[in-house]
Amino acid sequence: MYLLSCNATAPDSLSPPEDKVRNPRLEKDMNKSLLVMSCAVLGLSTLMPTKAKAEDDSDKKFLATAAQSDQNEIALSQLAEQKATNPAVKAFAEKMVAEHTKMTNSMKPFAESWGLSAPTGPDEDHRQALDKLNGLSGKDFDKEYISDMVNDHSKALTAFTTEAKDTKDVKFRAAVLKGKTAVAAHKNMAYDLKKKL
Repeated sequence: MYLLSCNATAPDSLSPPEDKVRNPRLEKDMNKSLLVMSCAVLGLSTLMPTKAKAEDDSDKKFLATAAQSDQNEIALSQLAEQKATNPAVKAFAEKMVAEHTKMTNSMKPFAESWGLSAPTGPDEDHRQALDKLNGLSGKDFDKEYISDMVNDHSKALTAFTTEAKDTKDVKFRAAVLKGKTAVAAHKNMAYDLKKKL
């Protein structure tokens, strides 16, 4: 095995056969072409972003809002899993924890590629809602929790509908439409439960 430097000449065993005529001008032109292509490739590689870029800032803003909404729903629903007295409310809460966790995971690749940090808990408004729910029990708890779910999912559905219409990113739109379908179903389930409580 031979190691060649840029200025080295090929050893005899790698030289072309003597019956082949060398064309120095052609070799010089090929070397120049190779040098130009190498520089172009290196130059382009430095221009490539290390993270994918969101189509626009509204996509990032929506994703941050949706991620926070998921954390809010999970936090309230985990409390409802423990405190709800109505079996249908408890089952709904379990479904919300599972499905909002799944939604968070489905949006994670976009967040990571766009350089967004995921929220780790509820926002200030929902911490206050948690405090309020913690002070309630029985039917009062169930009604307040479901009322929060109707309100939160109504707001989320509006946001998902707008983003699905406005985003230019085809892959992100597919994920948003899938999320919109889930959020609409959650809103309808919460609304049906609210009428029964």
